[in-house]
Amino acid sequence: MISKLADTETLAVRCPNWVGDIVMATPVFECLRQSLPHAKIVGVLKHSAQGIVKDSPWFDAFVDANDKTWAGFLQMRSQLRSLSPDAAILLTNSLRSALTMRLSGVRRIYGYRRQGRGVLLTGGPTASPNGKVTPIPMGEYYLEICRWLGLDVPQHLRLKLFIGEDLRRQGESLLAKYGVVEGDFLIGLNPGASFGSSKCWPAEHFAEAAELCQDRFGAKVILFCGPGEESIAQAILGRTKASIIDTRADPIDLELLKPLVKQCNLFITNDTGPRHYAAAFDVPTVVLMGPTDPRYTDMCLDRTVVVRKELDCSPCHKRVCPRQHECMREIRPAEVLIAAEQLIDACR
Repeated sequence: MISKLADTETLAVRCPNWVGDIVMATPVFECLRQSLPHAKIVGVLKHSAQGIVKDSPWFDAFVDANDKTWAGFLQMRSQLRSLSPDAAILLTNSLRSALTMRLSGVRRIYGYRRQGRGVLLTGGPTASPNGKVTPIPMGEYYLEICRWLGLDVPQHLRLKLFIGEDLRRQGESLLAKYGVVEGDFLIGLNPGASFGSSKCWPAEHFAEAAELCQDRFGAKVILFCGPGEESIAQAILGRTKASIIDTRADPIDLELLKPLVKQCNLFITNDTGPRHYAAAFDVPTVVLMGPTDPRYTDMCLDRTVVVRKELDCSPCHKRVCPRQHECMREIRPAEVLIAAEQLIDACR
């Protein structure tokens, strides 16, 4: 079968918007680069997220996916037109992303035919033949576009992220500043979630889990805090007896986060983007999952334990819990310690 992208010289790839989805799309980026070794591949994604895939061999250029404002759309259209893509692949499902590519002069646009945007697309798979979306791992969902295009798709999903030499040194310097040296057992805590509060394990549970794990593993504990998550970090620090490295004073963006997560020996996290960093770097990870369907992220879990409670209301996918947040509150710190011990023992 001849690929529909066989004659493509410049390909634009509209990447997902969420951090975790970008990481879960890395098998697609790998597939495209292997299938189009001589093409210019342009990553179209938010400027703040470009660091996630920097230092990789996948992209030759980036365009800021800032099309929610008129000024942002005009800038995005101008950048795309200057690069003159022969074709575009949409890993987003929105009508806006298809319309932006069409108005930017891209003639061949491929993606899922859903959200009423089929008329703007050259072609692509349907989400489900009966109109119902069956939850599958997002990596498989994205790769289905590659299969439809006739590309050689890898048989086994692997998440990948890359760290360049400069970034590696940056990470080492910051960890040294925190007093982390080679040989330390480092536990990373990731208590936030940009999706909404429904994904967040209670601060007091993180505080207790930090104490339990620090005592059990003789570890140093580092607390990661994203924009808008300062109050969550403060609540944890104010409730724990553990000695925790507070990173709030340092501007740790999505790029610099990579070498810091990679250095961890254990990662304890809500179901949010950085959990997929840990999976990409084979870091043993305990994921605290509440309102979301685990089937969407059921991939590359060799060193991951997902702790969740099956309740009558889950998975609800609501950003804010309308009840008492039982799906997260009922996960106890002692359960997290048990999961951590299982992971560490299995990795030895």
